[in-house]
Amino acid sequence: MHPTDKNKMLLPLLSQRMQAPLITFSFLLLAISKVFATAQFPDKILYQGEKYNLNSNPLESYFEKYPDKRPKGGVQSTALWRGYVATFEVKDSQLFLKDIAVEIWDDSAGQSSKTKWKSVMNEVFASQEVVKIDWFTGLLVIPYGKLINYVHMGYGSAFENYYLLEFEKGDFKRSKQFDHKNYDRFKEKQFQVFKKTEEYRALVEKLAKDGSSPAFIDSFLKDFVTNYTSKILTD
Repeated sequence: MHPTDKNKMLLPLLSQRMQAPLITFSFLLLAISKVFATAQFPDKILYQGEKYNLNSNPLESYFEKYPDKRPKGGVQSTALWRGYVATFEVKDSQLFLKDIAVEIWDDSAGQSSKTKWKSVMNEVFASQEVVKIDWFTGLLVIPYGKLINYVHMGYGSAFENYYLLEFEKGDFKRSKQFDHKNYDRFKEKQFQVFKKTEEYRALVEKLAKDGSSPAFIDSFLKDFVTNYTSKILTD
């Protein structure tokens, strides 16, 4: 799938700010970042006592609803299109936000060309040290282990292993663990089940309005299936 063709598919949806139940404007930005932007600074997550990078951005749906809350003042970078790095934790079977940081210029000791990270948690969620992400229903993707294939675009790189976590309104439901080959197989199976749903049919109808072929649309949706589905649909 050529990036230019994906651009043609995504831009009409961006202009319409489509708000289907499982699709937000913020996710479409994520899709574009994966295709066109440089590799992104990932959010972080504490899971089972370990800290991992996160190939998902649970705060984006919140900032889509409350745009004035989005952190400001950070260094503008193509490697950080959303403008912040959030840290989450799965604790007591719930998803919590622990911190939000922005990258700023470090002017101390004459190091004006260097940057540092500044917490803005209190600016976004005043007087709250930890926030339950009770607005998030969906899947979080955690890559870990050896880097298998580096792709200088968004979250396009492939890793040795993956955790896939399912949440409903911030409550942890279940998880699955894969090596990279089985993760690809899972996405194929997830997509095949997704194809049988009303959500899939409605989405294809919207995406087809730009003249894209069914095969092209299916290739696109299979690539992003963990973003378009809110539950693990297959064992």
